[in-house]
Amino acid sequence: MSRWLLTLLIAAAACGRSHAADPPAPALSPIETWISERQEQLQRLYTDLHAHPELSFQEVETSRRIADELRKAGAKVTTGVGKLGVVGVIENGPGPVVLVRSDMDALPVTERTGLPYASQAKATDPLGRVVGVMHACGHDVHMTCLVGTANWLAEHKGDWSGTVVLIAQPAEETIGGARKMLDDGLYKRFPKPDFALALHCKADSPVGDVLYRPGPMLASSTSLNVTIRGKGGHGAMPHRTVDPIVLAALAILDFQTIVSREVEAIQPAVVTVGSIHGGEKHNIISDEVKLQLTLRSYSEPVRLQLIEGIERRVKALAEAHKAPPPSVEVQEHTPATINRPELVARVTPFLKKALGDGHVQLIDPVMGAEDFALYAEEDVPIMMFWIGTLPLQRIEEAKSKGVDLPGLHSSLYHPEPAGSVATGVRAMTAAVSGLLPPQPKP
Repeated sequence: MSRWLLTLLIAAAACGRSHAADPPAPALSPIETWISERQEQLQRLYTDLHAHPELSFQEVETSRRIADELRKAGAKVTTGVGKLGVVGVIENGPGPVVLVRSDMDALPVTERTGLPYASQAKATDPLGRVVGVMHACGHDVHMTCLVGTANWLAEHKGDWSGTVVLIAQPAEETIGGARKMLDDGLYKRFPKPDFALALHCKADSPVGDVLYRPGPMLASSTSLNVTIRGKGGHGAMPHRTVDPIVLAALAILDFQTIVSREVEAIQPAVVTVGSIHGGEKHNIISDEVKLQLTLRSYSEPVRLQLIEGIERRVKALAEAHKAPPPSVEVQEHTPATINRPELVARVTPFLKKALGDGHVQLIDPVMGAEDFALYAEEDVPIMMFWIGTLPLQRIEEAKSKGVDLPGLHSSLYHPEPAGSVATGVRAMTAAVSGLLPPQPKP
């Protein structure tokens, strides 16, 4: 439960008791008062976004909605940046330029939370399949926090000076949206940021907490397509074929030895085969098998080592089994998210002042990935931080039962909306206004 919501509950309970017997409830801070007055408005936005998710590069209605919300906040809005990206600019005199980024896309996941506003949406994915669609990674929270931050900044222009660039980015989940926006002139058509900030939901931390990390925070991600070829034929006559499914099985097991036996032991690295497709019928040996892999690392040399190790193994298997040459293709890549230590050192005190020292915690890096890393291009300092999204009671109940909480990308993940959004808006407004100087006195 967030501090401002807890304070409201304390104040409400105090109304029914003797004021002489009990100490007065703690006063709400200006930002807590502001958020509490807009709780219903922010909740409506969140539930609408959650109930109407759209896949990567299909965020037509989401883009329109966020553009409308930013215009209402007083931003100068440009749409269609990098296909479906939205850029809102609030200029308020001389000073630095701070970029605040949110992502918009949802995942091909069928929601199973049972919430009254659960997504019933379906869409056609890039492979032509009809899939359920869900905001299972908190992008609905991110967008609501972006709109809340925009409104607070617009209504408190007397407190800061400079320019804020508000980004609603498509296609984070397919790590393509940031690249398209940057290639479409994000840092040339709009004020180039002196600092770039973003927040992200965390699925196992309490509402009201912010978690941060200087330096490496999230890993690089490389999507790899591997095609293993063989010689098809009758399943009853394998001696007349070269079975690519057998070769794929050998390769999948051998890929893990790259991490365990070739990469230096102190270097983080992950090789995961997320998809395997081959064959059409029980008694037919197919001509090829297609694999889709994700590779994670913090080091570029390690990333290249993983790719080379995969290429070497599948080529050697093909030669050993007299199979046609395989192919290995990089489909997409985003670098590791490296928070600029100097920026983290500046922002962390603002977060602690807004949320309390006990609610701002240093955290270890994780092997998830984010294309927010690309906003560091042209030497722009970046910082992403996590926000807790679960009531403490839900976390403690899961621990007491010895069960795992649903993680990000789970069909069962659902944040506590009011507290999560309140935490995100308080943290982001504190970070942005802290980086911007006060308005000059006349």
